[in-house]
Amino acid sequence: MKKIYYIFLFIVGFNFSAAAQIKSSFINDDEVKVVKFYPNPAVSFINFEFQKDFDTNNTYTLYIYNFIGKKMLELKLNEEKMTVMLNGFYRGVYIFQIRDNTGNIIESGKFQVIN
Repeated sequence: MKKIYYIFLFIVGFNFSAAAQIKSSFINDDEVKVVKFYPNPAVSFINFEFQKDFDTNNTYTLYIYNFIGKKMLELKLNEEKMTVMLNGFYRGVYIFQIRDNTGNIIESGKFQVIN
């Protein structure tokens, strides 16, 4: 009886987690993206390309954090396309944030570094 109960919990838990993943992907599709970043995964550099109507005259800052929350980089945005060299970045997942001059997050995302 215990084996059947464990199998039932496994199947039910699997179905709930799959539904949560599907729902979150629909939410992200409706958002308007301000920045494209490529290549992902990155090896030695990553490009950030901003929309044409994105006001680079305003004060925006790009922050990059490692997966445990340590700030790795802080750059003022002044061009439509920026290349970030990944010297000193170890293999792993990194989170980026674009913030305005008041500290509000305009957009965030994650990318992977493989080297």
